[in-house]
Parts: sequence; structure tokens; C-alpha cells
Amino acid sequence: MVLSGASSGDKNIKYNIQKPETVKADLLDPIEYKLRRNINIVIKQPEFTSLCPMTGLPDFGCITVKYRPRGKIIELKSLKFYLLQYRNVGIFYEHSVNRILDDLVEKLDPKWMEVTGDFTSRGGITTQTSVEFTGGK
Repeated sequence: MVLSGASSGDKNIKYNIQKPETVKADLLDPIEYKLRRNINIVIKQPEFTSLCPMTGLPDFGCITVKYRPRGKIIELKSLKFYLLQYRNVGIFYEHSVNRILDDLVEKLDPKWMEVTGDFTSRGGITTQTSVEFTGGK
């Protein structure tokens, strides 16, 4: 999708915005959690970027994944490469945290998981979005 830079007043500026469907969850690599103890895991990616689907302007934020595994944990390098895919994707904050949660829950089947996006200020307004999955014992 190519969006004109209408907000800049210069119709010659083009932004190459990819659709959310280009993000591939198969990059996520679950590994076995052998200890089976209840453990809480918190992962932060403070350099998350995506694009505003309306303007093409970059959005910056910190994605935090908190979860209690059932039998699988996420391999961190695979999560990093998964999140890097969002760099040129036009997606709203609320949709990105939901998509990340859905993809991780599908791969890991956790007991509980929360994904939070804490996005930097744009026009003096900051936004934090959070979504949760409860999968039982």
C-alpha cells in the first residue's frame, strides 16, 4: 500500500506501508520449559516501531510481554525478529498488541499472558494499550 504524504502538504511524498498480514508468526520459535514450576516471565522490547496506517508516520514504543508458561517458552531471538517485522507495517496501537498476543498465545499456549504497548508521545499525547489472555491453570 502506498499512501500519499497528504498531511505534509507535499503530494510527491510517498510512504510504503505494509499490511499487517505481512507479519509472519512462523518466525516465533517456542522451546520446551522443562521445569514445570510456576514462573513469571517478563520480556521488554523498548525499540518497537510500526507505522500509523493513516499518515505513514512512525510510531515508537516499548512492548512488554508478561506470561506464565504452561510448557513452552519463547526463544528470544525469534521474538526479536518477529517484532522487527512491524517496522514498516501500518497498524494501530490497539491492533498491534492484540495481534502480538494472539500470535504468542497460539505458539506457546501459556497459562496467562499480557502484552502491553507503551507508546511515545505524539502531539503531546502518550498512549498505553494492554491486552490479556487467561488460559487457566
